[in-house]
Amino acid sequence: MPDWYRPTSDGIEVTVHAQPGATRDEIAGLHGDALKLRIAARAVEGAANEALARFLATHLGLPRRAVRILRGEKSRRKTVWLAISPDEIERLLTPGTKS
Repeated sequence: MPDWYRPTSDGIEVTVHAQPGATRDEIAGLHGDALKLRIAARAVEGAANEALARFLATHLGLPRRAVRILRGEKSRRKTVWLAISPDEIERLLTPGTKS
């Protein structure tokens, strides 16, 4: 199992390295033991966090309520909970995939 996510009883927790203020929203690959996401929104008043959660929900075909930022709301390194199985995450979150 990759280091950037771990299964929980009701989904998975993903370690994310967020890069706000990017040209577009995209999965940029791995950043150490985290999945790197580029997010177009700036880190102002939670806009980048909301955009990150919305991007993941849309990209994975999940309702927005199935994505929650658990830790790191004011940091580039975040822990995000997803209501998805480990089998699905590897198939859907292939680094380099764009939306």
